[in-house]
Amino acid sequence: MNHFLVLPIVLPALTAALLLLLGGRVGLTRVISFASVFVLLAMCIHLFTQASTGDIQTYALGDWVAPFGIVLVLDRLSALMVLLTSLVSIAALYYSMQGWDNRGKYFHALFQFQLMGINGAFLTGDLFNLFVFFEVLLIASYCLLMYGFGERRLRASVHYVAINLTGSAIFLIAVSVLYSVTGTLNMAHLAERVATSSPDDIALIRSAGLMLLGVFGVKAALFPLYFWLPTAYASASAPVAALFAIMTKVGVYAIFRFTTLTFGGTSGASADITTPWLLPVALVTLTLAAFGALAAKRLLEFIAYLTIASVGTILIAFAAGGTEGLSAALFYLVHSTLIVAALFLLAEMISQSRGEAQDTLHSGPALLQPVMLGIAFMAGAVIVGGLPLSSGFLAKLMILQSTTQSINMPWVWGIILSTSLITMIALSRAGSMLFWKTTYEVSATAKAPVAMQWLPVIFLFGCSIMMVIYASPLKQFTDATAQQLKTPEQYISTVLGQTTDRAPRALPKEAM
Repeated sequence: MNHFLVLPIVLPALTAALLLLLGGRVGLTRVISFASVFVLLAMCIHLFTQASTGDIQTYALGDWVAPFGIVLVLDRLSALMVLLTSLVSIAALYYSMQGWDNRGKYFHALFQFQLMGINGAFLTGDLFNLFVFFEVLLIASYCLLMYGFGERRLRASVHYVAINLTGSAIFLIAVSVLYSVTGTLNMAHLAERVATSSPDDIALIRSAGLMLLGVFGVKAALFPLYFWLPTAYASASAPVAALFAIMTKVGVYAIFRFTTLTFGGTSGASADITTPWLLPVALVTLTLAAFGALAAKRLLEFIAYLTIASVGTILIAFAAGGTEGLSAALFYLVHSTLIVAALFLLAEMISQSRGEAQDTLHSGPALLQPVMLGIAFMAGAVIVGGLPLSSGFLAKLMILQSTTQSINMPWVWGIILSTSLITMIALSRAGSMLFWKTTYEVSATAKAPVAMQWLPVIFLFGCSIMMVIYASPLKQFTDATAQQLKTPEQYISTVLGQTTDRAPRALPKEAM
């Protein structure tokens, strides 16, 4: 077996355990944690290269074959997501080493547990273990959100915990319903069982599927389930918020996976159950997020709304554009995750440069390093707004092209173009408040960003620029990924082998 496939989960888990034993030895924990993330990035590049061939690989833990055992699956989508996670995490971790990790003993251990949960969610081929990895990443995120303490973080974390615990409870109910009907939780096997389910079970399966959509909507921050996100992300420390930029994409990934695999076009009476819901919800999400960004009173809150807007845009392309739309959605997912993570880091640099005014969007003292910070903010605005020669422009152009044949084209084009205009107005407003409407006096508490803080921001901006330079091969990869997702037969046959009905439909009463 390809043991590299399990390492993105095992490596951060072992690193986290080691860091817990080391306690508060800051220098040593930094070295070990960063070395682990660097090795993780190298492994994810290797897995991405393997997945680029189109082969789907599986890893049966304990050598128990699916559907009896726990299986990890590497296809193009999961390889892309773990690579994206490693890129964001190495930037966020390096930024945290400039001081944030000194505010408690276990920052690096929690960071590694978060990576373990995120990578596990992307690689697992089992529905129950998706729930388990969701809980791992959520528990770590609860603690990371509180890191540094403060009343605002405590209030935000209470809301965050409450909504996500509710989502987890609904997730368990949906899992229980599916298992009671199909007798399996392996995703590939579940796809087969759902497609051949009896008419008497259709209502239960469809109900469970819609519950899962609601749960994944909470994780992805879809309307009307996104109200927890702006406060939570705006209250988190900059490196944590940057890592959270990939966490919302776990929900998007789950929607992609289950909508194409378990409830795809080959799932009989349960096929495409999310179709009537997903597009209107995504359109409303994007619209409200754009107006939320326009009305934001803090820079971090503004960027949090941009995160929500990116989710809405991704799911609009997925719901309205078919295979071509899914490809464009994946391209936009990569672009938006990188630039939002960079903006969260940049926002804290701007905040500390303003002193007591911090990141509030009203007139305040002049900034230290205003030229460098202004250029960086303008570059981020160009990319987020989708102006020509940026990755945002290419991504939105792909989305618009993918929906030219859709009956929903007027709605999609109208909302995407109008919200892009609103976003540009909001960016202009934020820039003028931060860099132009100043008192021309520097605050006594202001601190200039140090060179080491700039490196992760430049790295993420550089990744966005590379998306433009290598747009053609990346587009070819997303095209192939979309095609692989839309034809799940290869995924199912690879995971289950030649046997298509290995598990009983329900446990015998004697075993209960």
